[in-house]
Amino acid sequence: MAAEGFGERVAISHSSTDSSKTQNLTYRELYEASRNVAGSIRANETSTVGFVDVSSPNLAVCLFASAWAGLPFVPLNYRLTDEELTELASQILPATMVTGTDYYEKLNSVNDLKCLKTADLDNIEAPANLPEDSDWEMDGEKEAILLFTSGTTGKPKAAILRHKHIVSYVLGSQEFMSATEEQATLMSVPPYHIACMANISSSIYTGRRIVMMQNFEPVEWIKTARNENITHAMVVPTMLWRMVEELVAKSEKIETVQNIAYGGGKMPIDVIEKALEVFPNTNFVNAYGLTETSSTVSILSPEAHRAAHNSSDPKERLRLTSVGKPLPTMEVSIRDDKGKPVSPNESGEIWVRGEQVSGEYKGGISRVNEEGWFQTNDAGWIDEDGYLFIEGRLDDVIVRGGENISPGELEDTLRQHPAILDVGAFGVEDTEWGEAIAVALVLHKEANLTEDEVKEFVRENLRSSRVPDKIVFYDELPYTETGKLLRRELMFYADT
Repeated sequence: MAAEGFGERVAISHSSTDSSKTQNLTYRELYEASRNVAGSIRANETSTVGFVDVSSPNLAVCLFASAWAGLPFVPLNYRLTDEELTELASQILPATMVTGTDYYEKLNSVNDLKCLKTADLDNIEAPANLPEDSDWEMDGEKEAILLFTSGTTGKPKAAILRHKHIVSYVLGSQEFMSATEEQATLMSVPPYHIACMANISSSIYTGRRIVMMQNFEPVEWIKTARNENITHAMVVPTMLWRMVEELVAKSEKIETVQNIAYGGGKMPIDVIEKALEVFPNTNFVNAYGLTETSSTVSILSPEAHRAAHNSSDPKERLRLTSVGKPLPTMEVSIRDDKGKPVSPNESGEIWVRGEQVSGEYKGGISRVNEEGWFQTNDAGWIDEDGYLFIEGRLDDVIVRGGENISPGELEDTLRQHPAILDVGAFGVEDTEWGEAIAVALVLHKEANLTEDEVKEFVRENLRSSRVPDKIVFYDELPYTETGKLLRRELMFYADT
């Protein structure tokens, strides 16, 4: 549809400091390249198409070529060790694996892996017997994408997204050909993240040019946003935090970006408030979603951001920390440990339901019940006006003396202290209480704070049962590149 509707419009650009290596693909070129690569994939007679490389226009080519060839697309984490990468690759055999030069030798020796170098895709021509017109399957039940979970709390497993899930997300959140030719989105999340897959699909559908960054770096992001006249972007909270710090330090603002969506982790209220100042003309959207839900489930709209930011009502200002309200095509319910809905403002597990929800994993495993509800394993609550608040993973809940304590509640409180830049709360083993409360703190430069002052602040602003038993100070906290706090690493270092 895009190739026919606006074929000569640029679909994808590659952000590069070397202008001689900049790669642009129009929608027609993307269509033809996907057809050619699909023919090459079919000739390999494999069952999946893997991808191990940084982002480039050929990432989109492989995504659509895989669908054209009728095979699931599997982008793998190129930051993994050789052993970890080989282990994941072994789970999708036999496969055609598209790799960067750095990974080709590592994977080419694996049995049942037929490797292609990413750069060589540009030279693949259509096989003589490949039809000019589209000949892909139209079965929505076919597997479209396999995404391995991050593995921060256990062994990665492959979540299955079928074509019907991706299409449902796109149709429920976008309008075809709604972008103007001048609009461009800057994509800095890695290929193996659901936000990247969703961004490619939705941007192609709307006709918005995609500018791909190989790796996120705040100075380069800001430079690219200005040079490429970026109007849209999707980031995780840690990315936005680093950009805001850079702009504040230089007393600069970016006034040309129209929309920024963020998600993938908890957004500190002070960061989004500063972001609203240094991006004065930007509409911010907080998007909550999971791999298993084909991306976004709920959003905090630009209007809600402004209303909360400008309000003097503490309750309304608190909504800056929420993920807003569900998309029209989605249902969200908060349930107790017996699966029963709870009252507004009461915490529980977040359950979601909708056509874009998969909840299915390789090996025939499904976490969707007979009524279509998917248990997210995220803790949260919904206020009386329907705004959803995320407290963190249920696995992260600290059980101290039989009482469940949300790390998110403690973190939100401590972030209000003027000396604290970042915080992570977690449980550590304790003989008397089962678990004790620990917090890892990062202070602002030149700030000083004692353990007693931290405890007193929590006691005054929360309650005595939330006062941390152990406090450790760090220069920075460990996050994944997609913005998730690595609490297990904090637990390890706290114990040592």
